[in-house]
Amino acid sequence: MGIDVGWPLGIALVLLVALGTLVARFGRLPVTGSIPWAAVRAGLQLLAVSFIVGFAVRSPLPAFAFVLLMFTIGVVTTARRTGITGLTGHLAVATAMASGAVPVLAIIFLSGAAPLVGPTIVPIGGIIVGNMMTVHTLLGRRAFAELESLHGEYEALLSLGATRGAAINAVVSPTLHEALIPALDQTRTVGLVTLPGAYIGVLLGGGSPWEAAAAQVLVLVGINAAQACAAVTARWLMSRGWLLPRGLGVTLQP
Repeated sequence: MGIDVGWPLGIALVLLVALGTLVARFGRLPVTGSIPWAAVRAGLQLLAVSFIVGFAVRSPLPAFAFVLLMFTIGVVTTARRTGITGLTGHLAVATAMASGAVPVLAIIFLSGAAPLVGPTIVPIGGIIVGNMMTVHTLLGRRAFAELESLHGEYEALLSLGATRGAAINAVVSPTLHEALIPALDQTRTVGLVTLPGAYIGVLLGGGSPWEAAAAQVLVLVGINAAQACAAVTARWLMSRGWLLPRGLGVTLQP
């Protein structure tokens, strides 16, 4: 079973975009203009990516190259969203994301849980990398906001003899786990509230429900492990002063 590319698909997309835009306009939401633009952009991007993926899935090497390209774009995107600038900052972002993506993908493919072929490397790698970008954005925004709003607490810790790294850790640690909650909630409720993309993808590709369930569990458990690694690594990089927006890097001096 699959989605046929034809007039029914086009009609459905137009109606969905119109519905979202009209309701947003009626409700005076500030994203009214973004809804149709996001749809057009998504269509064009996926059209271009489909040509690349068709080549990438032919063998492992181009597949991993494509995943690396997605990783690089993810690093640049989340760095921009969290206010990280400069070469050191971008390398710190890449380190945090890679600390989760690399070991998880290594376990998945080297254990034989998923075959080391293009058609599995691209989707699984893309899902893991995408979630690394998401968790970094969530934890970065929250941690940097905490460091700004609780600057007095940070200085108080320094006055009590804490090092810069220990003071940063103390400020960001209480809320660090919140970035992991969406993925954990999805894992807890999978099959009860939602059927995520990996499950639906395997079904649409002709796989059995058992194969779909196995693929989805593998991906969800991998995401949780990867996000935990990324969060802990990001906190360490913040404590070293390498993963901080330029303004915070100046104000959080010992």
